[in-house]
Amino acid sequence: MDVVSAPQRMTIAIALSWIAFAPIRVDSTPAAPSALPAPTTLAGQLLVALDDLRDPRFFHTVILMIRHGRDGAMGLVVNRPLGEVPATELLASLGMQDDAARGNIRVHYGGPVEPGRGFVLHTTDRMVAASQRVADGVALTVAPEMLHALARRTGPRRSLFIVGYAGWAPGQLED
Repeated sequence: MDVVSAPQRMTIAIALSWIAFAPIRVDSTPAAPSALPAPTTLAGQLLVALDDLRDPRFFHTVILMIRHGRDGAMGLVVNRPLGEVPATELLASLGMQDDAARGNIRVHYGGPVEPGRGFVLHTTDRMVAASQRVADGVALTVAPEMLHALARRTGPRRSLFIVGYAGWAPGQLED
């Protein structure tokens, strides 16, 4: 993918200027035991949008489900790159500086909920204290130190920097 033009970079920078790295709970709160079987979880699975889904937010998307339970569901669109920005500009837009930052970081659209929230989805070969495994060989990190590792090219072997997420209220995804 080519580096984005100056106007596109400015648009991405403005959108990124209010990204928050805040912890997100990946595991669901255990529910009280019940006589009914627990619902099958979609956590760690991929949801692929059907061709007849016309909602532009999800048209032709592939979503990695991060959490799915009685309290709702959360996933990240993994196939919607927005563009690449220089690592130093991305860090600066978040109020961070790193003299060792180099190259570009590709920014992906993760979904329509909280578009100012940033996530790093990555392989488990490089983990930090805040990293949480979400599937076999896949982790999610919402800590600035992982973004610094990406900018320094010392991060995981494979990663996606994602803004926003897809969220569903309890039962909404199943309906």
